[in-house]
Amino acid sequence: MSTTDVAEVITRVHREEWARVVAALARRCGDLDIAEESTAEAFATAVERWPVDGVPANPGGWLTTTAHRRAVDRIRREARRGEKHREALMLSDTPEPLGPVDDDRLRLLFTCCHPALAVPARVALTLRMVGGLTVPEIARALLVQEGATARRITRAKEKIKAAGIPYRVPSREDLPVRVSGVLTVLYLIFNEGYLASDPGKEAVRGDLTAEAIRLTRLVRDLMPENGEAAGLLALMLLTEARRAARTSAGGELVTLDEQDRDAWDRDLIAEGHALVRARLASGQAPGRYQLLAAVNAVHTDARDFRDTDWGQIVALYDQLARLDPSPIVRLNRAIAIAELDGPQVALAQVDALPLEGYHAFHATRAELLRRLGRSRQSRAAYDRAIGLAGNTAETAYLTRRRDQLAGP
Repeated sequence: MSTTDVAEVITRVHREEWARVVAALARRCGDLDIAEESTAEAFATAVERWPVDGVPANPGGWLTTTAHRRAVDRIRREARRGEKHREALMLSDTPEPLGPVDDDRLRLLFTCCHPALAVPARVALTLRMVGGLTVPEIARALLVQEGATARRITRAKEKIKAAGIPYRVPSREDLPVRVSGVLTVLYLIFNEGYLASDPGKEAVRGDLTAEAIRLTRLVRDLMPENGEAAGLLALMLLTEARRAARTSAGGELVTLDEQDRDAWDRDLIAEGHALVRARLASGQAPGRYQLLAAVNAVHTDARDFRDTDWGQIVALYDQLARLDPSPIVRLNRAIAIAELDGPQVALAQVDALPLEGYHAFHATRAELLRRLGRSRQSRAAYDRAIGLAGNTAETAYLTRRRDQLAGP
């Protein structure tokens, strides 16, 4: 194999094996720092040796063995015999499986998403430990300085160690609540990638959405009976399927009614639809992510915006509002109501929402007022939305819509 071929293999193996190696090592030594650094050293060794010695038949096994040796060496170097030396010797033993699902990666994911950690720390730690992203990559993704990102990850690992947070999958009784927290972190990662808050030029971070989908696939594969994991994966796939049509060549946001549906990824849509149908056929009451996925399934099922089944979408939002009666859900329901019952009915519902500081609230009001011919009020709502929007693509779209209004 050429040097280029080996480099491509290492990149692929890093993507596929990083979480597995870190998780296996963390289970053995109970220390995220040692697990992370020893795994990184193993990959660095692979970069040096594989171009010379060739790629091993079992790259994951080679990396796990190499990382394990690095961990043992490190602990023994740091030890003054006594307890630390015994910890090093324990690395050769494999603890009994813990929790209802016996998978090291899932244990690692639950550890990173422990409720004792602040949500920003959970997101950063998950991207580092499970996703294998570097600190600079995480900093760019989350719009945080590298130093702050490194400190966030370090403090999270220190808190896990100091608080004695167990490295395990929660008990079956605790699992539903804890899974919800994991899915929330993955949803936040996806949303930051799909609607980047960066006021700069990049509207969508495809690498971040891809990582969120990959990690959600992992949860779904490890917990196939969990309906919300499947629902979140379907939601991500159906949303990601529209990404290519979501911005114009000039970097402006393209709304659903203007998108070129031929540019949608039909493979992702087919996979997302299959997941939604499977959950509906299960007979279980759908959760929040399953209902949001069903809404997206209706949108992506229509070959033209005018063919959208708005009655079904409103019915789905009615179900969602019973689970999550938040103003955001009610805002999205009102947008569907505008297509079903007209802008006047929708505007009355929107105006009752306490979302004065939310740019989408003002953008929605601007569009409804526009349709009602109330241009002066629509312009003021556009101005407010533009002032609150942080994404360049959204700002460009809202500015164009405002400037198209007739008269001052």
